[in-house]
Amino acid sequence: MKRGMLFADILASLIHDMKNSLWLVINTLEACTSNPRPGSDPDKIFTLQQEAKRLNTNLIELLTLYKIENERISPNIEELNVADFLDELILENRAAAQAQGITLNCECDQTLNGYFDEGLIRGVVNSLIGNGMRYTADNLLVSAANQEGYLTIRVEDDGVGFPQEMLAAQDAIDNHVAIAEGRTQLGIYFASMVARMHRNKDREGYIRLTNGHRLKGGCFSICLP
Repeated sequence: MKRGMLFADILASLIHDMKNSLWLVINTLEACTSNPRPGSDPDKIFTLQQEAKRLNTNLIELLTLYKIENERISPNIEELNVADFLDELILENRAAAQAQGITLNCECDQTLNGYFDEGLIRGVVNSLIGNGMRYTADNLLVSAANQEGYLTIRVEDDGVGFPQEMLAAQDAIDNHVAIAEGRTQLGIYFASMVARMHRNKDREGYIRLTNGHRLKGGCFSICLP
């Protein structure tokens, strides 16, 4: 057990170093797209940039999960305006969406407030937007509403939707059991862990996967009490 914990600590340290290196790559690629050189291929640079960002997101999720599993992180719950929170995320992802010909929209009541850890939920929603852009056809919708006492944040697309085996594995997702192959299991596991960290009295957060909510494709919901 002691040896296993040592390996986990080393792995976490390596993930941290890899994340820093990737961030340098991302910044360099962004500089290339801002000031392209003659003969460069903007599409290839953009693809490299997006894949580097996706890998960086995965590393952040792994590092955060390590901290959660080892009780080195606890949620910092605060009251936030949800519309402002989502607007920032939309702004961060707008350029990437436009470059891929994707329409990225946001729907949220400007007066809606929620209680959650901004950093953790930002990581979840950013990951969902990035993943959604990989699977959508043309549109991606981010929305939030207060439903049955839960703040429900949704990211949905107009792609082919989640495979039926994933939709049928809702209980397995909730219980952190390996689910069907398809969209990244790491992102789903990470979102589920973060949701569960949000508690209010006898209620705790959860996630849900559905198809055809507002758009015809997949809809990923994270519900916070």
